Amino acid sequence: MKEHDLIDFLALAAERGASDLHLTVGAPPMLRTAGVIQPLTEEPLSAEDTRRLVIDTLKEEQRAKLENEWQLDFALQVGDLGRFRGNACYVSGAIEANFRRIPSEVGDLKSLGHSPVVDKWCDERAGLILVTGASGEGKSTTLASMAQTIAKRRPVNIVSIEDPIEFVHSQGRSLVNQREIGSDARDFASALKNALRQDADVILVGEMRDTATIQTAITAAETGHLVIATMHTNDAPTAIGRILDAFPKEGQQFVSAQLAWSLLGVVCQYLLPRSEGSGLVLATELMTVNSGIEACIRAGRLSQVPGLIQIGAADGMHTVDDSLIELLLAERISLMDAMAHAREPNFVKEEFQKALKSQRKGWFAGMFGK
Repeated sequence: MKEHDLIDFLALAAERGASDLHLTVGAPPMLRTAGVIQPLTEEPLSAEDTRRLVIDTLKEEQRAKLENEWQLDFALQVGDLGRFRGNACYVSGAIEANFRRIPSEVGDLKSLGHSPVVDKWCDERAGLILVTGASGEGKSTTLASMAQTIAKRRPVNIVSIEDPIEFVHSQGRSLVNQREIGSDARDFASALKNALRQDADVILVGEMRDTATIQTAITAAETGHLVIATMHTNDAPTAIGRILDAFPKEGQQFVSAQLAWSLLGVVCQYLLPRSEGSGLVLATELMTVNSGIEACIRAGRLSQVPGLIQIGAADGMHTVDDSLIELLLAERISLMDAMAHAREPNFVKEEFQKALKSQRKGWFAGMFGK
């Protein structure tokens, strides 16, 4: 194919409002725009093309890491275009990559679509908050927005541990120390242990992916730190199960007691295509730890947690189905997309239709004075 520079492709991606650029052997460069994958050019990329496009952007130590470990997460600053998060890996012996554009500014929690409960969590002095969801559901953006909210409100020492650093925070009322795995720290577990010696008030953990990191995060939350971390789980109750399952059976009872005491809540994120125009809309499932949830965590009765979330509106809780119905009534998402993300699709459809009928009755009563 015609030789292009990666900057050319990233510039076109930014111009077209794409969230991601994919470089795959045998396919043309692909963009993800409003959740949909589409080709950027007609010509397919060869293995030589993808290797050149990726390798030319990397520093020497990053190239060595990619060659040795066969995969690499990194951040790329491109002049006026802004910052991109990159992932390169070997597929069938060839290098392929994905580049995600990082917005230059982080929206506040309300503008992102979060409930007041998530904003209120930013005022907590200690405890563990989990931001969960599948890859690409905006967890890093929420983490950055929470850090920004805390930094604006109170003078504290914030230590973030990221792989790679995506949003770069400026110093304000708070100190913000951002450490990147691979260049500033060896791994999440050792960086988190070191954060406890950095006089940190707030610790952000880019991903809790191993037992040592999880244990240290819980201990930090128990000992007076506010810890905000992300996990890859598809709903709030599964996040609790994932943490407990990371430990041997003989240690799970102790960990469940620690978690029940330190966990403040879990917000699970889902990004859906906007029904009109481009862009994505946030749906969430939100669990706060009240006495009922705390008792379930201690006793390992996690199957009861979804039911407690359903009846926990007084404590600010809601299920993903509640969130989807609210977005449907606001005409922000389509019914098809809502049902694809629902825990109980038939329930979402039926409740949405009931609410529509109720709205119509109210409209006719207002029109005719009945």
